[in-house]
Amino acid sequence: MQTVPLSALLPADSPRLAGEDEKHTRRLIEIEAELPPILVHRGTMRVIDGMHRLRAAHASGRKEIRVRFFDGDENEAFLHAVRENVTHGLPLSLDDRRGAARRIIAANPNLSDRAIAGWTGLSDKTISALRKRSSAETPQSSKRIGVDGRARPLNSTEGRRRAMEFLTAHPDASLREIAAGAGISVGTAHDVRKQLRRGEDPIRSHPSGARPSGTAPPGPSPASRQVIAVRRPARDIAGFDPGPLLESFLQDPAIRQSESGRGMLRWLHKHVVREADVEQLVDAVPPHRADCLITFAEHCAGVWHSMADRLAAKQHLHDNPGA
Repeated sequence: MQTVPLSALLPADSPRLAGEDEKHTRRLIEIEAELPPILVHRGTMRVIDGMHRLRAAHASGRKEIRVRFFDGDENEAFLHAVRENVTHGLPLSLDDRRGAARRIIAANPNLSDRAIAGWTGLSDKTISALRKRSSAETPQSSKRIGVDGRARPLNSTEGRRRAMEFLTAHPDASLREIAAGAGISVGTAHDVRKQLRRGEDPIRSHPSGARPSGTAPPGPSPASRQVIAVRRPARDIAGFDPGPLLESFLQDPAIRQSESGRGMLRWLHKHVVREADVEQLVDAVPPHRADCLITFAEHCAGVWHSMADRLAAKQHLHDNPGA
């Protein structure tokens, strides 16, 4: 965090269609406590989030303001501007978020509906409808990048064909090797290998209207769809150590002083899996039981995702009581 002159900053590339709200700026001027730092794109010195705070500083006669810098390109800066204005401060209107979504679709046609929903606070169904309406003038990609950062094909037929060819040449390859060699998800690689072992055709048995590999299962509840809209993009698990996080929970009186909180801590300590443990666990599984453990692991991952969705919804309602 740094302090920079107001004169060094450029106005935001704002997702607000009507510009800044003067009433909100006046409310900020009346606040005696120091306001949070604004977010600024380092490369252009353009404000990403905090135009109301910047205008309040100007109106108060201040010459400097505290800033946090964002390093990335201008397209990424706009994505962050949208998300920051969705999750706190004066929320974007529905029209603002839809306008931002249309702009993101045009600039990033390969982003999945769920990923764009996460940036804009809209449902993935709304994003899908906006994408369909804009498809005539927007170049369409054959792949979608999901919230986990992975690119997945919209039509998985070609990927499944590549997996079959890879397995023919490398019959003893692991699922990860098949997925990497064919450019598909591990789940699709597992499905292709399982069907080949049963003597089935992995392409003919996968209808063209089937759900693309790696996408969310159909039919989430309305609450789940709302959750997906407020979740942040998934983080890379590489290098993440859950130890300090669990320790911080243990030191939190709001958690450890209640029976339910202590029960949660016992449950978390019992079920935590560290990335460093995965290789040893994988080595312990005999080949003839791999399919069962894959199904088990995918189920557990789904449960954890559901838990994350529910927590995100709870946090969203807490931060936005009128939502």
